[in-house]
Amino acid sequence: MWIGACGTDHAPQQLPLSYDGPADQVITVVADHPDATTATVLAWDRVPGGWRPALGPAPARVGADGIGPASEIDSRTPVGTWSLTEAFGYQSRDDLRLPYRHIGTSDWWVSDVSSPLYNTYYHCDSGTCPFDEDASENLGRAGFVYDQAVVIDYNRSPAIPGAGSAFFLHNTNDRPTAGCVAIPAANLRAIMRWLDPARHPVIAIGA
Repeated sequence: MWIGACGTDHAPQQLPLSYDGPADQVITVVADHPDATTATVLAWDRVPGGWRPALGPAPARVGADGIGPASEIDSRTPVGTWSLTEAFGYQSRDDLRLPYRHIGTSDWWVSDVSSPLYNTYYHCDSGTCPFDEDASENLGRAGFVYDQAVVIDYNRSPAIPGAGSAFFLHNTNDRPTAGCVAIPAANLRAIMRWLDPARHPVIAIGA
């Protein structure tokens, strides 16, 4: 059952994962065990006395190697809590409060561990980029999964080479991911409309 924000009349609850930070919006991604490749996503609003579910639950796919310490050499979704500060997608979106970048085939996420641009967005035409393109991700060529996506701010400030890059909340293709969190497109569309940078949203991932 998908809970809509207007239909939440639940008493305040505790989050299913530990969180004591300042965010007023939290997305929880909870797997049954660290090796699982599926999880459950819920979006939560802070209310007096605790938290109230705003959207969800939604089924999620996570890394093919489960949830835990992430790196560039495995397909694991990073365990922990990370801010959500920007979004992107191949589709045009004018209904969001989160900063949104409309992408094409000249838009990249740098996964070249030898580049000072590691784990950042970069715009360049294929064959002209100042990093190893084969070791990076062309966002505009990923297809449906990146029609819409939210950047998970794992390993970004500072970015530690090799600790993992390009982690997003994006549309699912019903298969385990390389480390991202993937949910049905309709659910993601609603979550992206709900996200408000003034409420300092985060995503908490665990098992």
